[in-house]
Amino acid sequence: MRLPLLATAALLSVLSTPAPAQEAPRWSLAIHGGAGVIERNSLSPEQDAAYRAALNTALDAGSAVLARGGSAMDAIEAAIRVMEDDPLFNAGRGAVFTAEGRNELDAAVMDGSDLSAGAVAGLTTTRHPITAARAVKERSPHVMLIGEGADAFAASQGIEQVDPSFFFTERRWQGLVKALTDQGQPVPPRLAGAPSPDQTAALPAPPLNERKFGTVGAVALDSQGRLAAGTSTGGMTAKRWGRVGDVPVIGAGTYASNADGCAVSATGAGEYFIRSTVARDICQRTASGASVQAAAEAEIAEVGAIGGDGGVIVMGANGSPAFAMNTSGMYRGSVASTQSPRVAIYADEDR
Repeated sequence: MRLPLLATAALLSVLSTPAPAQEAPRWSLAIHGGAGVIERNSLSPEQDAAYRAALNTALDAGSAVLARGGSAMDAIEAAIRVMEDDPLFNAGRGAVFTAEGRNELDAAVMDGSDLSAGAVAGLTTTRHPITAARAVKERSPHVMLIGEGADAFAASQGIEQVDPSFFFTERRWQGLVKALTDQGQPVPPRLAGAPSPDQTAALPAPPLNERKFGTVGAVALDSQGRLAAGTSTGGMTAKRWGRVGDVPVIGAGTYASNADGCAVSATGAGEYFIRSTVARDICQRTASGASVQAAAEAEIAEVGAIGGDGGVIVMGANGSPAFAMNTSGMYRGSVASTQSPRVAIYADEDR
């Protein structure tokens, strides 16, 4: 981006003056709540405020863990669980519907200190998919579990199970109805046990034609120097045939490596992020000496070059977060031991 002449002069002046050394953060956390066509004129002031409040709540949950010396893995799980329970986001409660009228949930976690990872896909009864993904990592010999087996495993580990109607929101149902109607496809029966439209609490929801990827995610560095990443999603509205995107594919939508000096969570058109192995490639770039911001921007540019859109959050080994997107917005935020919480929505906002 080219700066105005006055801004360039001011920047050169700052750069020519020795800056005081800044304390490296003992811990750092960054989150996202999805990227896409999110423009100022598409959100009312109330909707804008609701998303910012939700992001701050998730930052509070994760930073509380890190501030008391907790692990990066504990922090990302805490932050993502908050967003999975918030109907504003396409993850957990508030997930989009498949063409068959179901909510199918995916999630993944990865610990950068030992490269251990866990993922789940197609969950329908597990309240917190991110917790199930972590259980796969820590309590099974596998990396990915899918469908009924994944729900059964989660239940066997004492992870809360709910009726599928728990995930139902009127906003997402109407989004499915519109999508299927536009495609000339039949609309499935309303989910058994779902509340009637007049019983559904009103949400500060953007218009139904809003095109965004509501995946949620978090990356963190803890006081012990460990990096971790996690991502959770409801996938795509009206998805068919058991479609699974990039989120639970380790190296595509989620990756962390202390050796490479980065942790990544992605959001976007999953098919393109899988083809580009986005998360792993970003870490390869940082391992080769790129800054996390440069690595993130270069990788998103490559996704765009093959027709994909979305964004990423990246955490560096020094606690520096990076945000990159080729969309008009991404719900996002960060906080560190040396920085108060900051949230943003639109692409041109300061991070």
